[in-house]
Amino acid sequence: STLRANHCPGGNKQIRAESLAAMALKVSFPGELAGAAILESPRSGAFRHLRQAVDFTFRKRDKRAAFLRMTCCSMQQGPLPAWPGRAVAEPERRSWDSPKPISIIGSTGSVGTQTLAIVAENPDKFRVVALAAGSNVTLLADQVKMFKPNLVAIGNESLLNELKEALADCEYMPEIIPGEQGVIEVARHPDAVTVVTGIVGCAGLEPTVAAIEAGKDIALANKETLIAGGPFVLPLAHKHNVKILPADSEHSAIFQCIQGLSEGSLRRVILTASGGAFR
Repeated sequence: STLRANHCPGGNKQIRAESLAAMALKVSFPGELAGAAILESPRSGAFRHLRQAVDFTFRKRDKRAAFLRMTCCSMQQGPLPAWPGRAVAEPERRSWDSPKPISIIGSTGSVGTQTLAIVAENPDKFRVVALAAGSNVTLLADQVKMFKPNLVAIGNESLLNELKEALADCEYMPEIIPGEQGVIEVARHPDAVTVVTGIVGCAGLEPTVAAIEAGKDIALANKETLIAGGPFVLPLAHKHNVKILPADSEHSAIFQCIQGLSEGSLRRVILTASGGAFR
C-alpha cells in the first residue's frame, strides 16, 4: 500500500491514500484544516469493492496539528462457517478399562520421548507394544528395557548387531526387525490400537498408510504425511474407519481448543509464526 501527503499551493494540504489496510496518518501544517477527502485510485478501484467504515478524528495541538484516521473493515461478508469437525465418542467404539496398547514410530525423537514420558506417568492407561527408531541405539535400548515392547525396529540396518549387543543383558528380548520393513511392521502391529507417528519427513508416509490399512487409529505428529499424501491418506482413513488425531504442537492445541464448542461458535483460528521456516 502507499500513502502520500502533498502540500498544495494556497496553504491547502492534500492527503492521498491508496491502501487496503487500516492506517493512521499524522498531518502537521500551519493554519486550519478545512476538510479531508479520500481519493480513490483509478487503477485499483479498491473502495468500490470494500464495505468500508471511515472514521475521521481531528485533534488540535496548539492549533498546528491534526490527525486523520481511516479504517476499512474486512472484505469478508459475514462470519466464516463454523468448523464442522469435533471429536465425538462413537457408541460402537471400544473403551479401555485396561492399559491401551500403542506403538510408536520415531521413539527416540522429540515426539517419541514425550509420548513415552506420558506412558511412564500413566502405566494404568497405556502400554507400549512396539517401538521404531532411526539410529539412536543407546536410547532405543534403554526404552526397550523400560517399556518391554514385543517388537522393535531399527531403521538403520547396519546398527542391528549393535542394538542386539546393547540388549544382550536384557531380561526380555523382543523381536527385532531392521530397515524400512521393520518400521512398517511396528506401524501395523496386531496388538496396537493407536500408532503415534513421530518420524520426521516423508519417511513417515508409508508406515502411516500401513497403519491405516491395518485399522489403527493415528496420533499424527508427522505433518508431511498430510502435506504430501493428504488427498490419498484422508480417503483411506475414511475407508478403514480410522481416526487421525493431531498430536503435534499447534495442531493439537487447536484440536483441544475446539472440543465442546457448539455449532457456529468458532469463526476463525489465528496462528502465530512460532518457529521453523517462519523463524
